[in-house]
Amino acid sequence: MDLIFFDLDGTLLNKSSQISSYTQETLKLLANNNIAFTVATGRTMHSAQRVMQGTKFSLPHIYNNGVAIWDPSGDSLILENLLAPNEVTTILACATENGVTPFINTVNVESRNREHVIYHAPVKHRVELDLIKNHFSRTSAVIAPIEQLPMNAHVTNISMIGDAPLIYGMFKELNLQPELIAYSGPAIEGNEFRWMDVHHKLANKGSAVEILKAQLGASNVICFGDSDNDISMFELADEAYAPANAKTMIKNFATSVIGHHDEDGIAKFLRKRFSL
Repeated sequence: MDLIFFDLDGTLLNKSSQISSYTQETLKLLANNNIAFTVATGRTMHSAQRVMQGTKFSLPHIYNNGVAIWDPSGDSLILENLLAPNEVTTILACATENGVTPFINTVNVESRNREHVIYHAPVKHRVELDLIKNHFSRTSAVIAPIEQLPMNAHVTNISMIGDAPLIYGMFKELNLQPELIAYSGPAIEGNEFRWMDVHHKLANKGSAVEILKAQLGASNVICFGDSDNDISMFELADEAYAPANAKTMIKNFATSVIGHHDEDGIAKFLRKRFSL
């Protein structure tokens, strides 16, 4: 059994953060030919589901770089490798020292729709305000002040955005912490900015892919991704493909480099690979 995992941003999505009509049609062809596929993204559940609207992904989805696995068929949610309170404290201290606003992503497991609540300290910079206005406000996430963060909150990750050199320095600093892993890259707000997501060290797409591989009885895992947070699933995949726009490091882990994400590179490859 083939089992395909798609990263979203920079991979299945085009530069407008959309699944093109050509790619949507390709996914329908996969489903009609009983080829199993799902997503493995760094996005939160609510953020990912917004860009996936209109496209059916019936198998369990991987969110938050492997922290969350949601099964749409039974509406079940598994959370693994959440950030512990002392780890949250370490990340917040780093943000405070550098004058950056931390956005603490949590899942309210007691709410009916697994409410995504983002707690944040007072916003200091325009790019952070733009993140709230242009990204968070378009999702169903609840925005709340950090003072309201519950002691027992289920913290999936902490995200930040800011001047590229500053965020890169924080990225290197936090990756020295034994229990943490940070991912970072250029922000869509401009190359002068970078984004960063900080997770528990054990949280990665690869561990979640292994869970679903065993659960679904897959014999051939095929992964598509473009960034460093995809390396863990590339390492265990039987086939791993990076689009032309991918980072150099992920291309080095790929079976092959294929077409650009903004030119339906993944969809065109799939049509040839499976004779769709």
